[in-house]
Amino acid sequence: MTSQCHMRVTIYLYVVCHGNMHRYAVYYAPRNGAFAGHAARWLNDDAGIIALPASAEILTRDARRYGFHGTLRAPFRPANGISENDIVTEIAALALRLKPVECTGLHLENLDGFLALTPTGNTTALAALAASVVRATNPLRAPMTEADIARRRPDSLTSRQRALMGAWGYPFVMDEFRFHLTLTDRLTPEQIPQVMQALHAYFNPVLPHPFCVEDLCLFGEDAAGAFHLLHRYPLSG
Repeated sequence: MTSQCHMRVTIYLYVVCHGNMHRYAVYYAPRNGAFAGHAARWLNDDAGIIALPASAEILTRDARRYGFHGTLRAPFRPANGISENDIVTEIAALALRLKPVECTGLHLENLDGFLALTPTGNTTALAALAASVVRATNPLRAPMTEADIARRRPDSLTSRQRALMGAWGYPFVMDEFRFHLTLTDRLTPEQIPQVMQALHAYFNPVLPHPFCVEDLCLFGEDAAGAFHLLHRYPLSG
């Protein structure tokens, strides 16, 4: 672990004013800095990129709702009897047990029409971190409803992915996990080259080297369907 990933002694807590959130998720979200600022401006249509086939607002309509993040535990509804305080307590305790991880860096990639930043180098530790988060949070989630299952389009999933969804509430976990930071909604084939070129030029100067996952970030979904950072817990295991 390089010095850039050494943990600070101070415990940071980020809170937004919130009531009863509909769903919760555990994400990676970058700490304040140039990388986080660039991502926030891009998703808020304030990046000033003019070489695009459509406005950033149109290209990121769905991505903006979730915020700039990498999924560790996908959004879930709390199980009966599970309060937000229970979730907070579990994530805080989990962060004390788990160590920060790093990869070589990030690069821009086309994921079946969605443009995203994905890690380079050895991702074994990152995958293990995500698996630990999924296992620890599984007792907190309510069982999937028929609507939840239908939304995942089970006919498009492999048998392994359907099994993982049944066990963990999400099909892309464990050996099917692939960490990514989504930057756009699905683009047309004609849009992809131009947006790729623009985003590469925009993000390349601020991409972190190495790329470090230093925190567990608890997000909540409000009544309007937007996700908010509720708490940030440094990994200090």
